[in-house]
Amino acid sequence: MSVEVFRRLSVFVLLGMMQVLVMSHIHLFGIATPLLYVYFAITFRRNFPRWAILVSCFALGLWVDVFSNTPGLAAGTMTLLGFLQPFLLEWFVPRDSVEDLGISMNSLGVGRFVMLSIIMVVLYCLIFFALEAFTFFNWQFWLECAGSSAALTLLLIFSIEFVRIK
Repeated sequence: MSVEVFRRLSVFVLLGMMQVLVMSHIHLFGIATPLLYVYFAITFRRNFPRWAILVSCFALGLWVDVFSNTPGLAAGTMTLLGFLQPFLLEWFVPRDSVEDLGISMNSLGVGRFVMLSIIMVVLYCLIFFALEAFTFFNWQFWLECAGSSAALTLLLIFSIEFVRIK
C-alpha cells in the first residue's frame, strides 16, 4: 500500500508542477490551454476510497488555483470530477475484473480507456470554462475554448498512455 501512496503522491506533484510551470502558460491560438492535471482524476484505481479521491482531486485543483490565479475554478471542477469518477468508471470496467484494477490503456483496453478519457475531459472542460466565463453571452467562444482545450488535453493524455504501454 505504501508503494501505491508514494506513486500517487509523485504523480500528484509531477502533474501539479507541470500544469503550474508549463501548461498554464500555453494558449494555442488564444483559446486552447492544456489541462493535463485531469489525468490524475482519470487514473484512480477501482474501489479506491471515495473520500481519498475527493480530497486528492480537491487538493490538486486548489494547488493549480493558487498558482494559476483561478480562484476556486480548478478546485471545484476537480472535486466534481473526483466525485463522478467512480460512477463513470463502472460503465467501462468489466464486471469480472479484479477489485483494485488500475486504470490505463493496458488494463481497460484502448477503446474503453479512450471513451472514459473523452467523457471525463470534455465534462471537465465544459464545466471549467462555463464557470470561468460565468455567462453564456458569448457561447461560441466558450465552446471553442472548451473543445480545443479538451482536444489538446486528450492528445497529451493519449501520448502519455502510449509511452506507458511501451
